[in-house]
Amino acid sequence: MEKKTLAIVGCGKLATLVADAYRDNLLPEYELIATYSRSKEKAQHIADKINTVDSGSTCIPCASIQDVLAMKPDYIIETASPNALKEFALDALKNGSSIVTLSMGAFADQAFYENVIKTARENNTKVHIASGAIGGLDVLRTVSLMGKCEATFQTEKSPNSLRKSSVYQESLQHEKKKVFEGNAIEAIALFPTSVNVSVAASIASVGPENMLVSITSIPDFVGDNHRIEIKNEQVHAVVDVYSATAQIAGWSIVNTLRNIVSPIVF
Repeated sequence: MEKKTLAIVGCGKLATLVADAYRDNLLPEYELIATYSRSKEKAQHIADKINTVDSGSTCIPCASIQDVLAMKPDYIIETASPNALKEFALDALKNGSSIVTLSMGAFADQAFYENVIKTARENNTKVHIASGAIGGLDVLRTVSLMGKCEATFQTEKSPNSLRKSSVYQESLQHEKKKVFEGNAIEAIALFPTSVNVSVAASIASVGPENMLVSITSIPDFVGDNHRIEIKNEQVHAVVDVYSATAQIAGWSIVNTLRNIVSPIVF
């Protein structure tokens, strides 16, 4: 069977985890042919992991996203940022490459979301939304199909994870405080890289404008604690996911890639 070709855009810790899974033969139906990152060193590092003597693979660290697209990979793994996804997604889909993304926060932009759907349909390509640091997207989607429902997304974080945001203040190091309450569109605008999962949950259910999001800062907290809740007249579902690190997000990409080629899909 001919292997499907892969490229990685965004070569940080999560991409490294995917590359390690690839080296450990957890993705035997794929061939990783290209990497790209704003940091040439990071792209080279992952390519070097693949280009071992016994791997039989040649992975090229690319100098630009255009170089990646020129290689026409079957799938592009995106672990960079919502802005990065916006920059290349339409060109990739037109080019025949499907996308596996963690930056679903980009889809809070309704115009971009609709353009992606239209472009993917016209070019027989797809965008696969990895579950990232949450779960239960199938339950959310199922409940939403049943009729009118409401949903909430609550997150607990360390104050240190909020340092680069406008809500941060030193007092958060000593007091528990709800620092944000609004919908998923407002949340991703304020926290461009840390609440992508709230947009994923909203797309699977009530939509970004209707998903109520709250973020609470807790002193000395480690990791992320997410609670997703959805209700209709017949169903009340709660999904709780705590993760000490972001590794689950990288593994969700591995799981998505395995599902794509599996005869049995979870």
